[in-house]
Amino acid sequence: MELFRGKQMKQKLIFFVCTLAAISMAAAFAPVLDANAQKLYERENAVVRAVKKVSPAVVNISTEYEVAYRRNPFSGFGMEDFFRDFFDHGLKQRRKLNSLGSGVIIDGSRGYILTNSHVIVKSGRVTAVLKDGREFDAEIVGADPESDLAVLQVKTDQSLPSIEMGISDDLMIGETVIAIGNPFGFSNTVTTGVISAIDRSFKADDQIYRDFIQTDASINPGNSGGPLLNINGELIGINTAIYRNAEGIGFAIPINRAKKIVADLIAYGEVVHAWIGLTLQSLDSRMAEYLDLAPGAGLLIQAVEPGSPADRAGMKAGDILLKTGGKEMNRISDYQAAMRGSQKGDKIQVEILQEGKQKKLNLRAGVFPDKLAPKLVQRLLGIRVEQLSDKNRVQQQTAVDKGVVIAEVDSQSVLGKVGARAGDVIRKIDEIAVDDLESFYKAVIKYRWKSSVVLLLQRGSQ
Repeated sequence: MELFRGKQMKQKLIFFVCTLAAISMAAAFAPVLDANAQKLYERENAVVRAVKKVSPAVVNISTEYEVAYRRNPFSGFGMEDFFRDFFDHGLKQRRKLNSLGSGVIIDGSRGYILTNSHVIVKSGRVTAVLKDGREFDAEIVGADPESDLAVLQVKTDQSLPSIEMGISDDLMIGETVIAIGNPFGFSNTVTTGVISAIDRSFKADDQIYRDFIQTDASINPGNSGGPLLNINGELIGINTAIYRNAEGIGFAIPINRAKKIVADLIAYGEVVHAWIGLTLQSLDSRMAEYLDLAPGAGLLIQAVEPGSPADRAGMKAGDILLKTGGKEMNRISDYQAAMRGSQKGDKIQVEILQEGKQKKLNLRAGVFPDKLAPKLVQRLLGIRVEQLSDKNRVQQQTAVDKGVVIAEVDSQSVLGKVGARAGDVIRKIDEIAVDDLESFYKAVIKYRWKSSVVLLLQRGSQ
């Protein structure tokens, strides 16, 4: 019995000593652990917190599309040139290609993803992959090549993360920005920089892009469509890599402009540009001198469409348009940009010179009326078109069942000068297939401000 009590006392003593040792060791290492935690906390700066917050909503977008090409079977044997004429018109083959881009989830409950138009423009199948590995097929809700924006949608019952929208109207030159994307397929790559400039314009692929954010954060192929964030992790722009000659220069579409475009794409599947009913021309030096204006300081109003918002506001042919929405109108492109930045129903203030007096007028923007489309086609293209029918199919010896036929061509118009003639069938305008008069007029209205378009014409079997 005494022996048993002795063993118990010995065990308690050993336990007490071990406990004291453990407490002493913990006390000794506590400053080290606290120091490491403090260092970790200090390293987690605003950029790290922003990336943690947003990266789950950044998606990798992959697209798959087919291209047709003609294969020369003598390629690689040093005889390509000799046989080129024989095979350039035959042996048509198709192959699948893939491209990568980025996107960001802007509405997790409805599955909407915002990206660049050029990322998905050629696609047959679009796949969106989240940071956590989930993969979804995405449908194209709408795309607008002019702004280089597109909206996709994934349909799922699963919960999707989304980004918090910011404001791009109060950006400061020099403030820190963060870009997240998938350059060259490296998913969720983060780059940082500062805002170098705002309202920046540049030309790429024969198109002028306006009102962009310029940053020195690296934006490469694959980054396109990804988010540009402020230091709080809010979405202030959509990165784009369309300016291919840039080194150390990145561009992003301001989110305030993107919001208007996204609303149209979701509602209509396309962007519906504002219209106030003006036909304009630049001021030449003689007219500017006569009006005591600097050359380019305003635009001459050639015509005002009867019943249009401009007509109801009191604008007249011969007036000079000085400002639209607070911005000076020095070039036709300035007016076009102002209209692209507005939507149907927006209140727009214009400043005009009318009979020698400056006036400020307020009007509410509308949309281009369909009934004016034939007049627009005549003015821009110099042609009159008709619905394709059995009668003109026989006349033109063509079996096509979609398109519109050219009924008349002004020989001095652009199309007349390049060789278009009555009887030709218009099949496509840029990427829009022309099935009938309605789709043709819709395409012309949509592209009425572009400096050039590509038309696919069919003449007989050619």
